[in-house]
Amino acid sequence: MSNEDEFYDAVTGLESDESYEGVSEASFKDALVFNNSSQKNNGSVPQENGIKKHRTALPAPMFSRNTISVWSILRKCIGLELSKITMPIVFNEPLSFLQRITEYMEHTYLINRACAMSDSIERMQAVAAFAVSAVASQWDRTGKPFNPLLGETYELIREEQGFRLISEQVSHHPPVSAFHAESLAGDFVFHGSIYPKLKFWGKSVEAEPKGTITLELLKHNEAYTWTNPYCCVHNIILGKLWIEQYGTVEIVNHSTGDKCVLNFKSCGLFGKDLHKVEGYIQDKSKKKRCIIYGKWTECMWSVDPQAYENHKKSEKKGDNKKQKNEEPSGADNDDADDMPEVQETVSVVPGSTLLWRIDSRPAHSTMMYNFTNFAMSLNELEPGMKGTLPSTDSRFRPDIKAMENGKMDEASQEKERLEEKQRASRKERAKTQEEWNTSWFQMGTNVYTSCQDWIYTGGYFNRNYQDLPDIY
Repeated sequence: MSNEDEFYDAVTGLESDESYEGVSEASFKDALVFNNSSQKNNGSVPQENGIKKHRTALPAPMFSRNTISVWSILRKCIGLELSKITMPIVFNEPLSFLQRITEYMEHTYLINRACAMSDSIERMQAVAAFAVSAVASQWDRTGKPFNPLLGETYELIREEQGFRLISEQVSHHPPVSAFHAESLAGDFVFHGSIYPKLKFWGKSVEAEPKGTITLELLKHNEAYTWTNPYCCVHNIILGKLWIEQYGTVEIVNHSTGDKCVLNFKSCGLFGKDLHKVEGYIQDKSKKKRCIIYGKWTECMWSVDPQAYENHKKSEKKGDNKKQKNEEPSGADNDDADDMPEVQETVSVVPGSTLLWRIDSRPAHSTMMYNFTNFAMSLNELEPGMKGTLPSTDSRFRPDIKAMENGKMDEASQEKERLEEKQRASRKERAKTQEEWNTSWFQMGTNVYTSCQDWIYTGGYFNRNYQDLPDIY
């Protein structure tokens, strides 16, 4: 058996039985807040008065991983790309990566806000907040989603949030997931293709972002593109698992020439910058129009550049006085990368405008793979769906369904069966030299970046599902 045949699933981190302390609230003193009713409950619509409710818990709580020897599995993997490593099901969470991508849409109200703005800089602020919010669900989510099978699809329609989405696994080696979301009102289109490259570095797993994300605001005839930051899961072998996002994210408005540059900061020597995001928005003449700052785990704010600089200067003076009376403290630990203590909150600059705040997770989240309320409902098979969805939808995957029901032995057996079935299909195609045909996406050129991208070909929601592959 070749390496390509043998290695099916890849690790994106391991789940922890522990969770961070709750994120503390930022002070609203001297700050301006958007007067927008959707800001309450993070923009979601109350689930009452006839509006459809979604499940708020999984069928069974997560299981204990205390008996699993991680090192015995990963010790031979240092420096390797982890798409070449088969991982046991105990490291998974009961979602497909196609469903994990769909979590970008949890904060769709930020796109709707951008559509409603008349000023391009204000639209960029809302888009920047959306780009940060898209990675917020990864906070404390150190379990890995299932790698989608080639040809697997996932759809999500949320009338209360005003969008519908279709995604498809368009390539197996390398693993590429393509998605296309659109406003039910015709206001926006959000699409892209994701190919995460993962490497194990002894004590951590690093995910390098691959693939461009595009947001089109149709009313304004605008298109924005960006890529996600790097993600690192620390203490894979020993210690408490924790996540860092770092790197520079550039959001470009291809219509106006405006640009937003966001710096997702690494935690630093003493953890002072853990979770912090700082950046700015500039217009086409490269003049800085506003400063964006906050934490990807908590909230994002916008403020005038001069006010920000004055605040930083006054903070620096205070820090210098403090350091004269304090000795820096930092513990060396060869065994684990200790997670720095989470700072109390974001220091809000007077005159700032709140762009986005993370929604609190349900009280039982730590027993449910640290899922958000939104994630909790993604694998729910609602009445009537069986007759509507294509047979390739992630909700029909027997290994994921068994896992969320707490049947781990069955889930492991089904995962192995699906892997073998996929390998057999690939070998059969190789014998007959048959090319794999995608169903809803095709390789093309992103007109805004001039780079290759997977483009949605349309027709999925016509519900005419014929000649689909038998993948389950």
